Amino acid sequence: MRDRSVGSAVTRLLFFLESMKKDAEPGHRIVSLAPSATAILCAMGAKKTLVAVTKWCADVAPVGDLEKLGDCWNMGSLDEILRLKPTLVIGSVPYKQDTVGKLLEQPLNFLAMNPRTLGDVYADIRLLGGIVGRTKAAEALARKLQREFAAIESRSKKPEPRLRVYCEAWPNPRISSPPWVAELVRLCDGEMVVPAGERVDEKQVAEARPDVMVLAWAAAGDRANPRKAYEVRAWQEVPAIQNRRVHVISDELLNTPGPPLMKGARELWKVLNGKKAAGDGGG
Repeated sequence: MRDRSVGSAVTRLLFFLESMKKDAEPGHRIVSLAPSATAILCAMGAKKTLVAVTKWCADVAPVGDLEKLGDCWNMGSLDEILRLKPTLVIGSVPYKQDTVGKLLEQPLNFLAMNPRTLGDVYADIRLLGGIVGRTKAAEALARKLQREFAAIESRSKKPEPRLRVYCEAWPNPRISSPPWVAELVRLCDGEMVVPAGERVDEKQVAEARPDVMVLAWAAAGDRANPRKAYEVRAWQEVPAIQNRRVHVISDELLNTPGPPLMKGARELWKVLNGKKAAGDGGG
């Protein structure tokens, strides 16, 4: 039954996207369960297409008094979404299978965004722009991100060898930051020393010997705790620990694949070039 629901939902979404290519209209009612989608839509001037967002979206976009729902992990009541009569529900990967499964059993158009690279982020911006009939605004937004990243790269000194960097998106189990963060690290004179967006262990990080550690724990804002890193026994000989170079960058600035990455990249540049970020634990 679940497999048929998935197939039906995909068919509905493909039809929906194809119809948008032919005649993009303003009468959308979008429920965004993905802060990145909310940030993108608001940044391109399409906030009026939103009828509800997640409780996390206010951290990355001016959502005002839009109704706040759950997300793709803890959605809450499905009826809350159905009564809004959305033309499209947007989520993101990863998600809780049971939560999204309930959505797919309904006659809803569901889009799960799954960017991995900066190129994917630009593609998602253009996709959403096409859906809501704001292709020019979407193109302008994508180019704005590209210009911002190019400007940051031009400020970099490109030392050889590059700074060795470990960015962490979650501490237990340890998960490294997504691939787009690895790209930003490279723009800022660094090199991620573990695979991006994967589960890693303390020994693996220790053997990689990062010069700098950046903590951007999901759903923690800027409340990640550098002391936890300094207390890891396996890391006592790691240069980042010995030189007190463990920094905190607000989760939403690195883990939201959209406009917030511009500020995230600026924060990364600061910490990799000897400046302090919010919540820095290097003192």
